[in-house]
Amino acid sequence: MTIPLLGQSRQEINFNAGWRFTLDSVGQHSQDSGGDNWRLLDLPHDWSIEMPFREHSPAGSGGAYLDGGIGWYQKSFKLPPAYKGQRIFIAFEGVYENSEVWINGHLLGKRPNGYIGFEYELSSYLHADGRENLLAVKVNNNRQPNSRFYSGSGIYRDVKLIARNKVSIATNSTFIKVEQLSEKQAVLSLSLDIEQIPTQTGPLSLRTQIVSPTGETVSQVEDILVKRGSGVNPFRQKIVLDNPLLWGVETPRQYTANVQLVSGGRVLDEQETRFGLRNFSFDQQQGFLLNGKRLKIRGVCLHSDLGALGMAFNRSAALRQLKLMKAMGVNGIRTSHNPAAPAFLDLCDSLGFIVMSETFDVWKGHKNPFDYHLYWDKWFERDFADHVKRDRNHPSLFIWCLGNEAQEQWHSKSDGAAIPKRLAAIADSLDGTRPTTIANNELSSENPVLMNPAVDIIGYNYNHKQWASFPSDHPGKKFIVTESTSALESRGQYDLVPYDSVRMWPERWDIPFNNGNRDKSISAYDNIYTPWGSNHQTSLRLMEQYDHIAGMYVWTGFDYLGEPTPYTWPARSSYFGIVDLAGFPKDVYYLYQSVWTDKPVLHVLPHWNWKQGDSVDVVVYYNQADRLELYLNGRKIAEQSKDPSRYDLVFRAIPFEPGVLEVVSYRGNEKVMSKTVRTAAKPYRVKLVAEKPSVNAAANELAFVQAYVVDEFDTAVPDAAHDIRFNVEGEGAKIVATDNGNTTDLRKFQSRARQAYHGKALAIVAVKHSGKLIIRAKSKGLISGSVELDGQ
Repeated sequence: MTIPLLGQSRQEINFNAGWRFTLDSVGQHSQDSGGDNWRLLDLPHDWSIEMPFREHSPAGSGGAYLDGGIGWYQKSFKLPPAYKGQRIFIAFEGVYENSEVWINGHLLGKRPNGYIGFEYELSSYLHADGRENLLAVKVNNNRQPNSRFYSGSGIYRDVKLIARNKVSIATNSTFIKVEQLSEKQAVLSLSLDIEQIPTQTGPLSLRTQIVSPTGETVSQVEDILVKRGSGVNPFRQKIVLDNPLLWGVETPRQYTANVQLVSGGRVLDEQETRFGLRNFSFDQQQGFLLNGKRLKIRGVCLHSDLGALGMAFNRSAALRQLKLMKAMGVNGIRTSHNPAAPAFLDLCDSLGFIVMSETFDVWKGHKNPFDYHLYWDKWFERDFADHVKRDRNHPSLFIWCLGNEAQEQWHSKSDGAAIPKRLAAIADSLDGTRPTTIANNELSSENPVLMNPAVDIIGYNYNHKQWASFPSDHPGKKFIVTESTSALESRGQYDLVPYDSVRMWPERWDIPFNNGNRDKSISAYDNIYTPWGSNHQTSLRLMEQYDHIAGMYVWTGFDYLGEPTPYTWPARSSYFGIVDLAGFPKDVYYLYQSVWTDKPVLHVLPHWNWKQGDSVDVVVYYNQADRLELYLNGRKIAEQSKDPSRYDLVFRAIPFEPGVLEVVSYRGNEKVMSKTVRTAAKPYRVKLVAEKPSVNAAANELAFVQAYVVDEFDTAVPDAAHDIRFNVEGEGAKIVATDNGNTTDLRKFQSRARQAYHGKALAIVAVKHSGKLIIRAKSKGLISGSVELDGQ
C-alpha cells in the first residue's frame, strides 16, 4: 500500500484494508513477509466467529464453544517523501487480546487488555526512502477460558495511521468541560496537551471555532501560548456560548469544536471534537434529572458482539441494534462489561442514549483462570485512564461503572476498599463531570465494595425485592439498578402451560440444570427466569413505581454469544435478550414498548397454530386502552378490563379452533386498535424483506434481509423449519453471514444456508460497489423469494 500525500496538518488514514492473516501458534512472523498460505482480508476481523462450534472447546459455554488461538496480521506500506519529518503513529481501537506490534522487526509494545485502544509511534523505525515497511501484529488468545462471555479474537475494531507535526496536540488530551450552564449562557473550559519536539521559539497560538448543532459558527477564540518548551505543554482555553442548545434523549444536539494550532500563519495541527451541553444530576429522592426534568433511565445492557458477525465491529450493524432499542423505548445503554468501540458511542451521542460506560468485569480476583486478574496490578491504572481520556467528551456518557460483580465483594476486604477508591480518584482527576458506580450483586453491609464512600452512586445487580427499602438501607445515598431481570425466552417458542406458572431455571447458579425442553428451547411467555432475577414485568413495575430509583439496565437488550444459561452444549448463545441474536424481537419487546413509548401498541401472543383440543392462554401487551375484546372466527368470546396492577392482560384457556383470533382495544367506548392472529396453512413460499431499500458501499454498510416462510395467503408459518439457501447477484456483493435466532444452531454463521427458526431467518450482505443487487432465497418444496436493493 502507498500512503496518500499529506493534504493537511494532521492526516488520519483508515488502515483497515489489505492485511494478511494466518493462524500460527508456533511461528515468529515479526520480520518475514509471510507465505502464500496467508489470507488477504480487511479489518475489522474476528477469527473465532469463523471457527466451528466445538463441544470441548477450551473457551467453554461462556465463550460460545468457539476457539481462540494465536493469529498473525501483517500489512506492507510505503511512506512518501512528503512525510519526512512528520511523526507517524499506528492506532488500534481494539485487539483481543495480548497483542504485540512490530514495525520492520522492531517491537513497539504489548497490550494485554483486549478492549482498550492504544497507539504506537512508528517514526524512528520507518523507511522513508520508498522502501516497503512491514507492520506485524501478533494476537494471542490461546489461554482459555479468559472471559465469561464471548470475546472474539483478532483485530476486531478499526486501525488508523496518523501523521502529525512535531508540534501537535497529544492523543486524547482534548477535553471540553462545562463550567457553567444556564438558559442564557454556557461557559466552557477547553484543555489539551501540546507535544513539542524539539523546542520551537516562534509564536504559537490556539485557535478554536465552535459550530452549533444547526451548523452556525457561534464562537471563535484565539489565545497565544506564552510559556512552553520541549515535551508536553498543558493548555487551557475559556469559551463562552450564548443561548446554548442542550443535548437530550429526544433532542441529541451536538456542537463541534474545530481546534487549530497555528504558528506564523501556518496550521501545525488541527482537530475536530464533538460535544454536547446538558445539566444532569442524580438525587436520592427524585432519581435522575436531565436538563431540569425528572427522567427514568430505561436502559438495557449490551455486549459488544454483533451476533453472527462476532466481535468484528460494523457501524451499520451497531446502528441497527440501537435503532431497535430506541423503537422499544430504551433511552439508556450499559456497555457490559467493557469499553465500547468509539463509533458505538458516536451513535449513542447522535441517537440520544444515557450510557453507563463500564471498564472492568474483573479486578484482582479472578472469575476465570486466564482473565484480566493476571494483568491487573501492572495495567489497570493505565487501562482505565486511557478509557476515561478517550471517551470523556461523549455527551451520551453519564456514568463511569468501575466494575461488575467483583470478587472483592466477598474475598478481599482490603482490595474491596482500596480498588474502588483508586478507580474513582482516576475518574475524578481525568473527568470530574460524571458520577461513578459499581455493579454489586452482594448487598451485605459487610461488602466493602458496596459500602465504599468513594463511589458516587450505589448500583444493584438484581435483588429486586430490596429496591423499595433502599432509602432506609442506605440513608442519603443515590441509587441505580445496574443490572436487572435475567428472564429467559426463545423467540417464537410457547409451552402449553398456564401463563402464570412461574419456573426458575436453574434452581441455583451452581447446580447443573437437567430440566427444560429437549431441544433446549425456552417458552417466550414471560414466566421463566433465573433464581437471581425476575420476570420482565416484575422488575419493570418496581422500577417505574419508586421515584428514588434513577433507572435500570435490563439484562439484556439483545441475545449475545456465549453464556447460554441455563443450558450448556449444544446451546451456544444466551436466552436473556429482549431481541434474539438475529435481530428479531421477542414478545416482551412489545411489553416494554407499551410502557416506555407513546406509540399505540397492541401485541398478541402466541401464534394460532395448535391442535384440536388444546387450550391456550392468550396474552396481550397493549397501551392507550382500558378494555379488550377477544374474537374467534368472528364470535366475541371474552372481554376484560385493564388490571391497574399489571401491564398485560391474559385470556385464559381459550379452546383452539383453526381460523382467526382477533383482539380489539377500547378506551371507553372508542375503538383504539385491532390485531389479528391467523392459523397458517401449509408452507408455500419464502418471502424476503430488506430492512432498508439501499446500502452504502463506501461507508461499509451491511444489508440485513429477513426471510419468512409463509403460506399462500402470506401468513407466516410459526413452526416452519425449512432449510433456506441465500444467494446475491451484484458486483462485489457477498453473503457474509446468516442467522435465525436459534441458540442451538451449530452451523457456521458464514454459511449461505440457514434453517428457519419458527419461520424466520436472516441474511447479512456486504456490498463493495454501487449498483442494483438482487438477493434470492430458495428452499426445497417452496416457491423462491427475492428482493432488490440499491448499492450506493
